[in-house]
Amino acid sequence: MRYVLPALLCLLLVACDGGLWNDPYPAADDGKSILYTAFTERPKHLDPAQAYSENEYEFLAHIYSPPLQYHYLKRPYQLVPLAASEMPRVTYLDKNRRRLPDNVAAERIAYSVYEIHIKPNMRYQPHPAFVPDNYMLTAGEMGRIHSLNDFSRTGTREVTAADYAYQIKRLVHPQLHTPIAGVMGEYIVGLKEYASTLQTAARLHPDDFLDLNRYPLPGVEVVNGTTYRVTIKGKYPQFAYWLAMPFFSPMPQEVERFYALQGMRERNLSLDWWPVGSGPYYLSENDPNRRMVLTRNPYYDSEIYPAEGEPGDAATGLVADAGKPLPLIDQVVFTLEKETIPYWNKFLQGYYDASGISSDSFDQAVQVSVSGETNVSEEMKAQGITLSTSVATSTMYTGFNWLDPVVGGNSERARKLRRAISIAVDYEEFISIFANGRGIAAQSPIPPGIFGYREGREGINRYVYDWVDGVPKRKPIEEAKRLLAEAGYPGGVDAGTNQALVIHLDTTSSGIGNKSRLDWIRKQFDKIGVQLDVRSTDYNRFQDKIRRGDMQMYYYGWNADYPDPENFLFLLDGAQAKVGKGGENASNYSNPEFDRLFDQMKNMDNGPARQEIIDQMLEILRRDAPWLWGYHPKNYVLQHGWLHNVKSNIMANNKLKYWRVDSAQRDRMRRQWNQPVRWPLWLGGAALLLFGFWMWKALQKREQ
Repeated sequence: MRYVLPALLCLLLVACDGGLWNDPYPAADDGKSILYTAFTERPKHLDPAQAYSENEYEFLAHIYSPPLQYHYLKRPYQLVPLAASEMPRVTYLDKNRRRLPDNVAAERIAYSVYEIHIKPNMRYQPHPAFVPDNYMLTAGEMGRIHSLNDFSRTGTREVTAADYAYQIKRLVHPQLHTPIAGVMGEYIVGLKEYASTLQTAARLHPDDFLDLNRYPLPGVEVVNGTTYRVTIKGKYPQFAYWLAMPFFSPMPQEVERFYALQGMRERNLSLDWWPVGSGPYYLSENDPNRRMVLTRNPYYDSEIYPAEGEPGDAATGLVADAGKPLPLIDQVVFTLEKETIPYWNKFLQGYYDASGISSDSFDQAVQVSVSGETNVSEEMKAQGITLSTSVATSTMYTGFNWLDPVVGGNSERARKLRRAISIAVDYEEFISIFANGRGIAAQSPIPPGIFGYREGREGINRYVYDWVDGVPKRKPIEEAKRLLAEAGYPGGVDAGTNQALVIHLDTTSSGIGNKSRLDWIRKQFDKIGVQLDVRSTDYNRFQDKIRRGDMQMYYYGWNADYPDPENFLFLLDGAQAKVGKGGENASNYSNPEFDRLFDQMKNMDNGPARQEIIDQMLEILRRDAPWLWGYHPKNYVLQHGWLHNVKSNIMANNKLKYWRVDSAQRDRMRRQWNQPVRWPLWLGGAALLLFGFWMWKALQKREQ
């Protein structure tokens, strides 16, 4: 009893201190400008030359500053300067390097020269690579180094145009795997040959540091400290979109030298673990099994919050911070959350500032009106939670293999069969059942927000939809049955062989969670009497089948690299066929007229002439029906009332720098929502005290 009573007294004192017992963050962080969010898996690469995944860009887009970025508020998506002081100047040259007029025909252009001026006085994050003494450490001193924080001194320096040129050279570094090296090798003058030069140098001197500055790259020229030029083969306006990706961020050569020092890699000190950038944040903590932290770069002062946006942005407060220096938040704390339920519960408790919505939580979070409009539920409104939605620059589709003798090819019979299936598979129903209404049925490969997409009646697929009462309405199933009969399969039976028509669908979907989706799609085919055989395999075997063209139908999706129609329409370009050419045209679709128009359209500037060609291309695709066009997903994000300036931007990965947190309001609401229920503790304490008193009396009585 001597120890029980003091322990009980301490517990009761803690209960009275007013703190939140379930708060996962240190009390010292109260009131600070910190954004709390989560990540679900460790980023594999943080080196900007190698990273290409969404979970990697979530960090890199805030650490690095490429020349361009997407305007945070304006739609359609618009490129604007980031590290560049202005948009790149483009000069066109003929094959003799003579300058051409700006409005010259694309076929006359042999080279496009992008001249990029970067802002002066930009500086890198604090890092030990910028301190020369750190390169001279003795073996004993190096033995005490286990992380970057163990270096006693850090430094910085100004960003130069040469740093941007150096990073372009790194795209073909023989020790790196850069996912865009092949694409850029086709466009940047001399890059493909430069890759061979570096490979030879690395082979001849395998133990030496590969100094890229010793080997000039013809297509990249440093003019002065703030200007460099990149020469592209032909006309390729999409190159500007690549300039908004971390691939084209600045990289100081001394950082590579620093991480190449003996003993660094053994201590996990590398660009893939500790990136070095000139962006608004730097990675101050990297524990991918627990949490990762971005901290404000103290030298970042080159950007302010935008003053213009879409109509209505001012009314919703999205330009209230116009002119303020970015970033508006001092620190971003990412906590590892592998399960959706704990993440969701912590969001409701106020411990995460924003959240997506899983299917399990959708009904609790969102209510859909009779007219189809979505809003937060009354429960969410009571907590001051609001909803942001946007259509993703993505398309989810089911493709037909053009090489298959039944569903493929350009015959009228196969075309009518594909159209019949297109009508029968009701993607509006799919979106309602399996995506909680989070999507819109696709009319073509091009999603909203991308040039070439048309709204309303003129944008519908007239082979699958009718225009009824101001909205597209899927054609009746009788029309699908009629087309099926005209294709030679009345009632789903081959009129020539009297055998039931069986279509094979290859997918990676498996397990209990996907069984209902596969059952649903079988029922869609049942509506027209066609049997569907679903062949589920693992991802690697599925990819092998796609590469060989060993399938009839398959399920796929595509996320835009950049917001241009070329990045969607190339998926059906004959030159991109998967079989034989190794391209991204997984359907192996081939139509000479479509290919001709694609070659004409792909490098055009946006305008009426380009729109007219795109309209012709979409008409061909809708008539041929190489895909079930599927749907474009919608993104839903919930945010608490203390989080400001949230606007969904699918293309901008660097959105966190625009957000602002009212930490005082957050602290108040957390306390209100997470007050501990103390009466059971008091009741238990009283019972324990009574029991102790009874024991004391009993012992006294026994001693007497």
